Amino acid sequence: MFRFLSLGGGGEIGANCYYLNISGTGIILDCGMHPQKTGLEALPKFDLIKDEPIDYVLISHAHQDHLSSLPFLVQKFPYVKIISTPQTRALAELTLHDSISILKEQLNENDNFKPEAYQPPAEKIYSHEEIDLLIQSIEYRAYKEEFSLEGYNYNSNSPVKASFHDAGHILGSAGILLEFEGEKIFYSGDIKLDRQLVMNGAQLPSGKVDTIILETTYGSTDSATLFSWEQETERFALEANKILNVGGSILIPVFSLGKTQEVLATIWKLMLGGKLTQTDIYTGGIGKKISRVYDYNRYAVNVQNPEFELKSALQKNLYDVENSENFFKSPCIVLASSGMMLEKTASFKLAKRWIEQENSAIFSVGFMEKSTPGYRFAHAVKGSKIRIYESGKEVEVNCTIKNFRFTSHAKRESLVEIVKRLKPQNVILVHGDASSINWVGASILKNNRGIKVFSAEIGKEMVIS
Repeated sequence: MFRFLSLGGGGEIGANCYYLNISGTGIILDCGMHPQKTGLEALPKFDLIKDEPIDYVLISHAHQDHLSSLPFLVQKFPYVKIISTPQTRALAELTLHDSISILKEQLNENDNFKPEAYQPPAEKIYSHEEIDLLIQSIEYRAYKEEFSLEGYNYNSNSPVKASFHDAGHILGSAGILLEFEGEKIFYSGDIKLDRQLVMNGAQLPSGKVDTIILETTYGSTDSATLFSWEQETERFALEANKILNVGGSILIPVFSLGKTQEVLATIWKLMLGGKLTQTDIYTGGIGKKISRVYDYNRYAVNVQNPEFELKSALQKNLYDVENSENFFKSPCIVLASSGMMLEKTASFKLAKRWIEQENSAIFSVGFMEKSTPGYRFAHAVKGSKIRIYESGKEVEVNCTIKNFRFTSHAKRESLVEIVKRLKPQNVILVHGDASSINWVGASILKNNRGIKVFSAEIGKEMVIS
C-alpha cells in the first residue's frame, strides 16, 4: 500500500510532479514547470506536501516540464536527495540555467511585479551560482542499477529498491521502478516504445508490476495520423524539396532538447542519401550545446548508431545572422526553439517574418498544445489569416504551412501495450488532457478485466493497495 498525490501533471501536460508516501518514506517523481504558465504560477503545488516527509526526488528526464522546479523544491526541503541518470544530470546543467533565465525575464517584465508579492523568502529566484551548486548535489545511477531509498521516517523492515529503465524518449530519459514489501510501482515518465532516428525504443522492466503511473500525451490522437519515422521522413523530404527547389527557406520550430537532435539527424541523413536538396542548416543556442552532450554519451546509452555524431552534420549558427532577411537570400533550413513557438523565442520571432514569404515554409514536427502560438501557426494554411498574438489583429499567411509528427512519445496503442506487458492491478493516468486520459483509460478497461484505473487530479490523494 502507498499514498499517491499529484502536485502537477494531473489532467494536464506540464509541471509534472507526483508525491508517493511508501511506509513513511516520501518520494517525489519529477519536479517540472508548466511551459504554458509564467512566473511562479508555473510551479507545482508544493504546499500540498508541506506537512509530509520529503526524502527523495527522482527525475525521469531533463525536459522543462519534468525538471525545472527543482530549485524551488530544494528551497522548501533542503535535505531532499536528488537522483537521476548520468545523462539527465549532464543535461540539467544546461536546462536548469536556461529555465531560471526565462523565469527571471518573465518576472522582471511583469508591469505589476512586486518582489514582496512574487518572491517570498520561501520562493526566491535562484542565481546561476546556486544552480551550479544544486547540480553538483544530484546523484546519478546507470540504467538498471538498483539503489535503496530509506527515508527518515521509514517504518518497514527493508528499504525501497529503485532502478531506472531506458524510456526511449530523449537522451537519459527513464522509467522508474520502485520495489517494496513484495510490491512494484513503475512510473513511465515520458516514454516511446518504437525507435526514433537517434534514440532506440524503451526497455521496460522484466516481469509484472502492481501499479503503473502512465503518461497519456497522445491518448486523444488518432494513430492513423501518426506515420512511422521512416514514412514521415519520406513525406518530409518530398515537401521540403518542393520549397528548396524554388529558392524558398524552411523554418522548423523545435525543442532544444530531443527534437533538435532527432530532426537534425534526420535532415542530415536525407542530404547524405541524396534524398534532400543540399542546403545550409542553421541551429544554435542551447540546442547546439545539448547536441554535444548527445555526442559525448553516444556509447553509454542505447542509440541506433553510436558511430554517428551530430557535430558531423554541417551547421551554421542562426544567432550569427543579424538580419532575418539573410535567411531568404538563398535556400536554407532553420531549426529554432521553442518547439511550441512561445512568444519571445527564436522560432516565434522568425515565424512573424516567415509568413510574409510566398516561396518559403514553416514545418511543425511535433506536438502543439492548443493554447500556444505554435498551434495557431500549425493549423493555418496559405492564404488564410491568423492572429500571431492571441489578442492581436489577424495577418495573412503567405508561406506554406506543413505539419509532421516526428513524435518522441508513445502512440496510444503503445500505452495500452505497456499495460498488457506489465500486467498491473492498478493504473494511474497522468500527463494528458481529459480526452487523452479518457481514451487510454477506456481502452485499458476494455482489454484488461480486473484492472483498476485512476485519473490523477492535482491535490486529490489516492491510497493504492
